[in-house]
Amino acid sequence: MSLALPAPAPTARPPDTPDGLDLIGFARHAAARLREADAPLYKLLAREAARQNETLMMVAASSVADPSVLACSGTSLSNLTAEGYPGARYHAGCEVADEVERLAADRACSVFGAREAIVQPHSGSSANLAVITALLNPGDTLLGLDLDCGGHLTHGSPASLTGRYYNAKGYRVTPDGFLDYGQIRELALAHRPKLLVCGASAYPRTVDFARFREIADEANAFLLADISHIAGLVATGLHPSPIDHAHVTTTSTYKQLYGPRGGLILLGRDAHRPGPGRGSLAATLRRAVFPFTQGTPDLASIAAKARALDFVAGPGFAELAQRLAAGAQAIAERLAARGLRVVTGGTDTHMVLLDLRGTGLTGDIAEQALESCGIVVNRNRVPGDTTPARVTGGLRIGSNTLAARGMDRDEAAACADLVADVLEAVRPDEQSGHVLAPAVQARVRAAVAELCARYPLPAYAPRHRSGEGSAP
Repeated sequence: MSLALPAPAPTARPPDTPDGLDLIGFARHAAARLREADAPLYKLLAREAARQNETLMMVAASSVADPSVLACSGTSLSNLTAEGYPGARYHAGCEVADEVERLAADRACSVFGAREAIVQPHSGSSANLAVITALLNPGDTLLGLDLDCGGHLTHGSPASLTGRYYNAKGYRVTPDGFLDYGQIRELALAHRPKLLVCGASAYPRTVDFARFREIADEANAFLLADISHIAGLVATGLHPSPIDHAHVTTTSTYKQLYGPRGGLILLGRDAHRPGPGRGSLAATLRRAVFPFTQGTPDLASIAAKARALDFVAGPGFAELAQRLAAGAQAIAERLAARGLRVVTGGTDTHMVLLDLRGTGLTGDIAEQALESCGIVVNRNRVPGDTTPARVTGGLRIGSNTLAARGMDRDEAAACADLVADVLEAVRPDEQSGHVLAPAVQARVRAAVAELCARYPLPAYAPRHRSGEGSAP
């Protein structure tokens, strides 16, 4: 039964007067309330802002969101409960939310050349889990890249539900670290997976999505492409796109899209083909996100995704993507020249993998030594690595944040030199295990401070001493 009512009054617009509580005034008001109401938490947030400003973030899985993206994440959209999708919510009061979500989806389609976009996933992992649960039944076979060869937990690792509730099989890279498409085809034909997963968490080379689709079609499998690490390169044409090769493409939004914590599901030419459930593939995946794997969407995060995607579509992003790709190549070249083993001998992306086996160092020791100098990387397993995940035999290094700071090839190479200087100066110690020469630590810390001051985080507030000043 329907109820005939007059159309609702238009949503109130923010006041035009300077003293009105517009978004800018609200943000200042909110920060002031936080400082007054919870000084310990405020100081922690201010310390974190200072830490990010004063360190070289070289973690491949990180970037730095524009303050306008962060502003979206802190808006009153977070107050809204809006289960469902635009035009079909289970709650009232969603007029603006519907427009925001449609805007984010339209921008995602435009940036990636997709025909459908689902913008509600809370993360890249959530997007992967929604896709996998939509396309497979428990016990069905999936084939993905092994974790120590660069795959992700959600690609079938035993540590993930994808490796526990599904019959997960793995393919590996060659001894020199490259994907072997012949081996992948053999495994796909032998295991006949229902889902083939391509894309990686720690693979520095170009992925041939067209070849993967050929293999998937021959094995009668769905193809999922996870581009969480290379989405910015894909969006700018610096890496081949999987959108019309894969049945489904997923990505996180906080890595190379410089957005908020969140995920996207993208569909190309297969969007409207019949899905394994009712209706089209796109409809099946929407139901997999809500109500099957998620409840209420984070609408403030969706607004932040819309803002980040507008940034990606803007004129400056292509230059940023070119800078991050060139910076990664410079890092790989310089580290190799300093005698360190670079997995695959180089990179086609933002990522450089170092194999530390044989150097006397492990990934955790190297990570701690670098962090003590203001350089942040992450330990990572490398192909053939038998060390525990908390130790690892390698490092994963990325150029996303260096590029955002405006660093070109020369500056990226200088950062690589600092990394090599630290690793060369770590020595075994009978009492503590390993020590870093104090003189080297002091010199590198000073160099890091100088680089961070010369290339500040873009559009962020002037840096303050830790514990003081404004929270982000």
